[in-house]
Amino acid sequence: RISALLAISCMATGVGYSNPNSSASDDVSGSVLTVEIAKQYLADADSVDTKQFTSIEDAAAEALSKHEGGLNLGGLTSLSDSQAEALAKHKGDLGLAGLTELSEAAAEALARHEGYLYLHGLTSLSDSQAAFLSNHDGGLGLGGLTSLSESQVAFLSKQEGGLGLQGLTSLSDVVAEALSKYEGFLNLGGLTSLSDSHAEALARHEGEIWLYGLTSLSDVAVEALGNHKGYLGLGGLKSLSESQAAFLSKHEGGLGLGGLTSLSDVAAEALSKPEGDLWLNGLTSLSDSAAEALGNHKGKIYVEHSKLPPSASKILKDAGH
Repeated sequence: RISALLAISCMATGVGYSNPNSSASDDVSGSVLTVEIAKQYLADADSVDTKQFTSIEDAAAEALSKHEGGLNLGGLTSLSDSQAEALAKHKGDLGLAGLTELSEAAAEALARHEGYLYLHGLTSLSDSQAAFLSNHDGGLGLGGLTSLSESQVAFLSKQEGGLGLQGLTSLSDVVAEALSKYEGFLNLGGLTSLSDSHAEALARHEGEIWLYGLTSLSDVAVEALGNHKGYLGLGGLKSLSESQAAFLSKHEGGLGLGGLTSLSDVAAEALSKPEGDLWLNGLTSLSDSAAEALGNHKGKIYVEHSKLPPSASKILKDAGH
């Protein structure tokens, strides 16, 4: 699962899937991805950095539709309907994060693509485009959206495979409720606050959810999220009280708490109880007794051993972590 998340991160940020230090040829004036360059890429993917091009020829789009695997075209700033039709036939992750707008026909075409589709450059979406994209088979990256209407979230919540909505900084009651029913990975990393009622709604979501933008949560919100099933990413939290750790001890699934730099003995004992993997890679202070408690954790624990006190690090290593 870690490798899959890394792939998502790479595509979203425009790295990976091509060699950033390579070029298609000595002359890429105009930044047009031609059919010749596309054929070179198909023959040797490492020889071309596909994300450097700002436009693409129709024949090149057709040629690249035959590529199997991740394809990062994040530099494209426009895409014609015919090019969207061609790229929709590509199977695998498709990065189009440089597009700031899409026609209705292009959105309808791309909805037929199979694989994660990165459209983080879009800052707005029509209801009809949301309806088309709801049929997409695979994850959907829409991190550029800062708001969703009730009708749009109703459509998108039917999509399966994953939703990247890290551009949202707040949720309405309707949006929170709709996302609670969504089946798939949810990236809501742009949220900087979460009300208790919205936490209760999101806790009903089953599957992976990223909330790494939150730096603090109320006890009520943590208690609600403790009932969530699936990976829960709370890597932005800077502290965790003992009562909050007790609430999270009931959580079923992986738990990301990489923002914590210290953990009390009582909190460590509580966090040793969930069976999912535990990310505590921000810890720089940990007592031996806390390390011994965490050593009993049944899942994997991810820490940076070089940051820990040597004795605590040894205890965790001896316990298989």
